[in-house]
Amino acid sequence: MEAGDGKEETPLSSALSRFQLSEDYGFLLPNPLVGDGRATVPVGCRKQQGNGGAGDVWMPQLSTRHLRGREELYLAHLVLSFITMGYLWQEGEEGTVKVTAGSPARGECHRPSGSPPILSHADFVLANWRRKDPSGCCCPPCRNLDPIISLPGGESLRGFILVTFLVEKAAVPGIKVGREPPAVPLPRAHPSPSIALCSPSAPPPCAWLSWKDNPAMPDGLVYEGVSEEPMAFSGGSAAQSTVLHAFDELLGIRHSQESTAFLHRMRDYMPPPHRAFIEEIGRAPSLKQHVLCSGDARLRAAFNRCITALADFRSCHIAIVTKYIAVAKAKAGRAEVGGWAGRPPAALEAKGTGGSHIFSFLKSVRDTTRDGLISA
Repeated sequence: MEAGDGKEETPLSSALSRFQLSEDYGFLLPNPLVGDGRATVPVGCRKQQGNGGAGDVWMPQLSTRHLRGREELYLAHLVLSFITMGYLWQEGEEGTVKVTAGSPARGECHRPSGSPPILSHADFVLANWRRKDPSGCCCPPCRNLDPIISLPGGESLRGFILVTFLVEKAAVPGIKVGREPPAVPLPRAHPSPSIALCSPSAPPPCAWLSWKDNPAMPDGLVYEGVSEEPMAFSGGSAAQSTVLHAFDELLGIRHSQESTAFLHRMRDYMPPPHRAFIEEIGRAPSLKQHVLCSGDARLRAAFNRCITALADFRSCHIAIVTKYIAVAKAKAGRAEVGGWAGRPPAALEAKGTGGSHIFSFLKSVRDTTRDGLISA
């Protein structure tokens, strides 16, 4: 039997396909559609004054009836999500709008994909990559990779997107619960330029991806033609990546009540088949209980190495956030770049793009991961 890409389908690939997973790419969308070429959403789109607060942008209503397949839906969602971000945040936190107008407001593109009408991790990373040379590889150090669509921020934002892509790619062997070491090593994020979120050389679009728990938009956003009541969504966040949720479920990690509530809310931003994958693991017999009951010291040691590796990864994440967000923020706060204050909105400085209090959250999930170790 042949898989859709021409390869012979194996029992593993058949099982993974139920959850829209790939043996080679994991949760990443394999070979996303690119459209007519690379696009950049400008910060300074023209606005016509109207009833939308800061101004209105008119777009014709776009229909999804001509879209065919998952790849076309992902590309449509990606493009419309970036348009929405540019429309809402082009004037910064002082010029936010109350109502979306025209196509960015419509839910047609979001309903078939099961994704909320906001730029999420699935858009920003999973479906937002292309090979410069179609026959080349997509391995570190990203020389053959580019985002399909980007925001202002140059190499900083490119590094932000593609390093996250490489983390997703490196997790593939773990998703398959394979015995071999990863074919792609975990990337070193440190050589990448300071993240566009707080870089003194670029505006901070990543801080403005959310209008849930965002004081700049306390009343949420009305999606014209969808709902008369304001709606609030969290911005794209690494907490929306299915990878670590799956590893936590597999290893039986139990986070604090507050962290668990946030992480479960982030699952609403995952593609539904990916969310179903996590739930399937959660319903399976407990791996940790199996290890405990086995009485096998080598099995217990192997399990603890997995826990330690996951905790070390989360410690590395904390170090990177400290270096590229907390430290860079302090430097960027003294700079003005192209009319933008070189720092995120004051009320969001201690928060991630998903709305969490970033340092307390990251340290909490790292510590509860360590608590999953099996004592001798």
